[in-house]
Amino acid sequence: MSDIDSRLANRILLGLVIGAIAGAITLVIGGAIPGVLTGARWLATTVLDPIGQVFLRMLFFVVIPLVFASLAYGVVQLGELRELGPLAGRTFALFFANMAIAATLGLVMMNVLEPGARLNDDTTARLLSEYSQQASQHVEKGASRPDMTPMAVVDMFMPRNLFGAFVGNQRNLLGDVLPLITFAILVGAAGLGLPRERRKRFEDGLETVAQLMTGIVHFALRLTPIAVPAMIFSVVVKVGFEIILALGLFVLGCVVMLLLHLFGTMSIWLRFLARRSPRLFFRQIKDVLVTAFSTSSSSATLPAALAVARDPLGIRPSTAGFVLPLGTTMNMSGTALYEGCVVLFVAQVFGVHLDIAQQITLVFLAVLSAVAVAAIPGGALPLIAGLLGAFGIPPEGIGIILGVDRILDMTRTMVNVGSDLVTTAVVDAASPGVPLSRAG
Repeated sequence: MSDIDSRLANRILLGLVIGAIAGAITLVIGGAIPGVLTGARWLATTVLDPIGQVFLRMLFFVVIPLVFASLAYGVVQLGELRELGPLAGRTFALFFANMAIAATLGLVMMNVLEPGARLNDDTTARLLSEYSQQASQHVEKGASRPDMTPMAVVDMFMPRNLFGAFVGNQRNLLGDVLPLITFAILVGAAGLGLPRERRKRFEDGLETVAQLMTGIVHFALRLTPIAVPAMIFSVVVKVGFEIILALGLFVLGCVVMLLLHLFGTMSIWLRFLARRSPRLFFRQIKDVLVTAFSTSSSSATLPAALAVARDPLGIRPSTAGFVLPLGTTMNMSGTALYEGCVVLFVAQVFGVHLDIAQQITLVFLAVLSAVAVAAIPGGALPLIAGLLGAFGIPPEGIGIILGVDRILDMTRTMVNVGSDLVTTAVVDAASPGVPLSRAG
């Protein structure tokens, strides 16, 4: 991967710029000639969205085998079963701290700016009307989810039908990855008990699967010069300037806090916990961040993240193979921040006051629900609808933010993936032994 890193990042960045500029020009012309905008949206839906989906779905194809092979391989490479406990303990503690800090930052911003209180009734009514159908679908999904009880947690990680859970029963949705993660850890732990020669063959088999999946990812990356500008153009012409302006303060506040967490909080972690140079680290992972931003999917970005973690970051394969697949599903700091912001924003719009105790509860629930979010575009929306209902806020209020969700989804996915890589570096620095190399 390292030999194509700079070219890949440059292609994706160029595609982002081309798609955004073309979309903006189309919106400007469409303001004077409405037929142009109508035609552009038809082109986006009929032609460009399918192109983008071919790219994304090639990446989604490899998620299940790659998560299993990478995670089981990471566990087997630990060498001894007793090392799994400390590694898992550090990883989960950092995941929780990362998401709690992010959610708290989001709520601080919302209390200071109060963007929901600045949205007038006419704008609120127009947004609710425009996105009422999409909102109702997410509300229904959120309502169908079970309450977060101890038994629900067991079902989440250890369902009766393992293969049915991660394969899924719908053609257009990824299955649940959490049970696969549990199974992969168990398989890796059992592999540690194999005789040395058989364990080596087992490791080689897992590594071969991971390399094959990475090869498929390289096939998908050849589509980036076409797929990325197509996806960005589609987002811009569908969202439009009006919706962004109407929700401008909310969007700006969320983006600023997301970037503050990624380049602020995570830089502190890198400097003091991982003993790395933040500037060098973020320069080394820039192509992964751009890929995350353009695809809006942590799962789709996992292969690139795994490759960069090993080279140029020099993180041990056992650490990268364990932490990154877990982080893709569980370490959703950008999502936790966003969920808290949306709940408080909609509460402000409807005049529902949440006191300090309720907001502390919201931080905790945002962290828990972020773990359950599917690592795909728009995966957080049903969970947010459920959180709104939990605090007595009309769940249909999610329709207010649907118009700008994709833009914020891109940003929070970038934060999720960047935080995963930072957490992996911190865990690696805290693990005994000497890493393969020190990047800064």
